[in-house]
Amino acid sequence: MTELLSIILAAGEGTRMRSAMPKVLHRVGGLPVVSHVIRSAKAAGSRIAVVVGPGHEEVEAAVTRFEADAQISRQMERLGTAHAVQQARAAYEDAPGHVLVLYADTPLVTGATIAAIVDRLDGGADMVVVGFTPDNPTGYGRLLTKNGRVTAIREHKDASEDERRIGLCNSGIIGFRGETLRAVIDRIGNSNAKGEYYLTDAVELAAGDGKRVDFIEADASELVGVDNRIKLAEAEATFQAFKRREVMEAGATLRDPGSVWFSWDTEIGRDVTIFPNVVFGPGVKVADNVEIRAFCDIEDTTIGDGARIGPFVRLRGGAELGPDVHLGNFVEVKNSKIGAGTKAGHLSYLGDAEIGTETNIGAGTITCNYDGVNKDKTLIGDNVFIGSNASLVAPVSIGDGAYTASGSVITQDVPADALALGRARQENKLGYAPRLKARALAKKAAKGK
Repeated sequence: MTELLSIILAAGEGTRMRSAMPKVLHRVGGLPVVSHVIRSAKAAGSRIAVVVGPGHEEVEAAVTRFEADAQISRQMERLGTAHAVQQARAAYEDAPGHVLVLYADTPLVTGATIAAIVDRLDGGADMVVVGFTPDNPTGYGRLLTKNGRVTAIREHKDASEDERRIGLCNSGIIGFRGETLRAVIDRIGNSNAKGEYYLTDAVELAAGDGKRVDFIEADASELVGVDNRIKLAEAEATFQAFKRREVMEAGATLRDPGSVWFSWDTEIGRDVTIFPNVVFGPGVKVADNVEIRAFCDIEDTTIGDGARIGPFVRLRGGAELGPDVHLGNFVEVKNSKIGAGTKAGHLSYLGDAEIGTETNIGAGTITCNYDGVNKDKTLIGDNVFIGSNASLVAPVSIGDGAYTASGSVITQDVPADALALGRARQENKLGYAPRLKARALAKKAAKGK
């Protein structure tokens, strides 16, 4: 298999984003756009080199978090795309195989497109340019072709009127045989309208050397460049459409696909039913036969086979739900493990807890896990019955088979099979209610004066 290196250009400031954050760190499907490009390149078996701008330590950190072996270079002056590629010389100067140049702001480029480039290079092409046909080509460079080969790429500002009528546009993505890149990169000049060193000029130089320059055409939807908030929204919409289709083709039912939002890494099993207005953040794995009802917000969570979730459930912070767990309306689970068959039907917060199997969590139950400084654990065993409106003050442990009475504040461990009552004794004062009401009315009347 031919060795592959991908140089990802990520030095742009993205001023049109109107953001203090570099544009390549804005997210699509919960993942920075630069990481999407790395992911596609890695899927093709590529080594990764990334060129960043000065002061972009955040970008460097994001890249290395996602791909620890990425080779990072800095472009201290923004003198064009060819100049940016030159900054990665240490990565490509001894590269024995193919070199791809990708752009960090095109998050939807697919592994299939990258594989198609590699196939052409393996088949004898010296360079491969990725083109596309947009609805409106204004502003894009045009591919000039002859007999099925690319002879040049003309930037829009430098194109003649006849060249501007060409519909086949340049995506910016180019694949090279390593020796071809090394032969042309330092010969690229800057005699153009912007005075920049365009990587696109490599095509004309290579063609002049008698090299074979091919092109492939990709769908315009995967080549959206994210350089403003509108394009970011377009990329997000396209990503979601792809992901919804993927999930449904894999065997899940989406009752209203357009209202369900996925993250880049969401994993959904077979025979899962997802109701409208469900949002999946990063880190969610859903097993088979799960039902997720409307208006749930789920991230960093695993959900076991046959669970029933929602409506209006919030899951986060490493929640782990076992098989056949049922969580009803307005239940939040954070950093907690819930065992098979356990139910929390209504209005509960379960944070920093470990709950066993076949346990019932009554309506209004709260694990009081935070004392203002520290977060402590609540341990609840198997076959426990937690009465409604219970406050479980961590750290506390409730043994197997135990009961807690409704309205209790539990501050001490409860042994197995015990009944715990943690509430004040009720006292009835006969005839006292009218006096309280009269006092309240008098207070209200005094305020009105």
